[in-house]
Amino acid sequence: MNRAVVIRATAGLARYLTDTVGEAPRVVLGCDARHGSSDFLRDAAQVISAAGGVAMVLPERLPTPVTAYAVRSLDADAGVQVTASHNPPADNGYKVYLGGRAASGEGCGVQIVPPADSGIAGRIAAAAPADEVARDDVRVQHLGPEVLESYLGRAAALAGQGPRDVRIVLTPMHGVGGEVAVEALRRAGFTDVHVVAQQAEPDPDFPTVSFPNPEEPGAIDLALDLAREVEADVVIALDPDADRCSLGTPGRDGTWRQLSGDEIGALLGEQAAADPTREGDTLACSIVSGRLLGRIAEAHGLRSAQTLTGFKWIARTPDLRFGYEEAIGYCTDPVAVRDKDGITAAVRSARLVADLKAAGRTLVDALDDLARRHGLHATAPLSFRVADLTLISDAMQRLRDAPPSLLAGSEVVETADLSAGYAGLAPTEGMLFRTQADDRVIVRPSGTEPKLKCYLEVVLPVDADAAVPHDEAAERLDRLKADVRSAVGL
Repeated sequence: MNRAVVIRATAGLARYLTDTVGEAPRVVLGCDARHGSSDFLRDAAQVISAAGGVAMVLPERLPTPVTAYAVRSLDADAGVQVTASHNPPADNGYKVYLGGRAASGEGCGVQIVPPADSGIAGRIAAAAPADEVARDDVRVQHLGPEVLESYLGRAAALAGQGPRDVRIVLTPMHGVGGEVAVEALRRAGFTDVHVVAQQAEPDPDFPTVSFPNPEEPGAIDLALDLAREVEADVVIALDPDADRCSLGTPGRDGTWRQLSGDEIGALLGEQAAADPTREGDTLACSIVSGRLLGRIAEAHGLRSAQTLTGFKWIARTPDLRFGYEEAIGYCTDPVAVRDKDGITAAVRSARLVADLKAAGRTLVDALDDLARRHGLHATAPLSFRVADLTLISDAMQRLRDAPPSLLAGSEVVETADLSAGYAGLAPTEGMLFRTQADDRVIVRPSGTEPKLKCYLEVVLPVDADAAVPHDEAAERLDRLKADVRSAVGL
């Protein structure tokens, strides 16, 4: 990622927009606080301007969801966010949304998918060398605080009416979400917020974490330490561009633990399903996420949908009320933001914790209630990071040539090659295995990192008045991990 790449990418995007919508396409642009982000933002805006477009530049160092919000609220034809989200410090990235005249209906304000992606890519390939691409400031408009103000007002309103007595520890993970999240929570009435001082300010070197992803082991240790110190009710952890949100909670024995992405998705999904004021009648998640959300939807008389991995697919679900992916991404207000949004997820989570606290209950209690209602759905990741990408393709071929017949002691009753399409979904690289016990494993290469990712799920029945069998589920997941590790050969 460098200026030449950004300039040529933007030239291709500008040509695509001009060819698609005509003259003067309107593009909103934002960036995070990573190395090079400011330069990349300026270059992209100048290329749009020189190509005859209107470049609407947001103030720098704002969360990705604010740019996604701006695409819809400003009726822009496209949006660009310069961000590498939770990737390592040396990375940067270029995220594109289409809206306005370039995308309508469920696709308005959503990340690009085929055929737009290949259409843009073809025009990038045909673009002139970067030093020959015209740039100017003639049609660059620097926006003021009005978009952020509008976004904050919308986010705060999501808390609705109800209790506000909750003590929150918040970490923005050295990213750009801290001030915005604290202000959204304050406007929503949640004022007892303690920010992890060592991770409060944007810092592109991410000095306190080895990997700036709340999901990584140890990443939220400072937040958990502060939570114990101040006797908090919940930890909210954002990733560096604040489009993802993780939660930590005390258990019944007082020991703090981080919830999985699927657990948070189930809790926020139940909250959405039980709220008749929400627009939309469908709960959606990616195919690699747990299957509990579908059972929650069914119990509330709502529809459910499984999509391909990524919010570019989840957010296109018709009549979407709530969507999530297991990688701690949650779309809790699809009317305004057609993407994952850690800020609004934080507001919704604070409201959920406050409601439970007022009833003398916790997030752990709410999860156990869901298990008794729908069965315990326990999930776990298993990832293999490689230096040689051929190891991933070789592992996938092994699974196709010699698929496992037994997983965690249960016969495999379904084997599906996702590259041939599955359950109405378009083809995607991956393999799915389901056992007689209804355990499920999906194996796929990561789309953003040199990893082979395995998604494991076990389902156990739970009697209404019985203890939830967490230990049994953990043991089954361990057995699944061992069998999958053997099958992939890594």
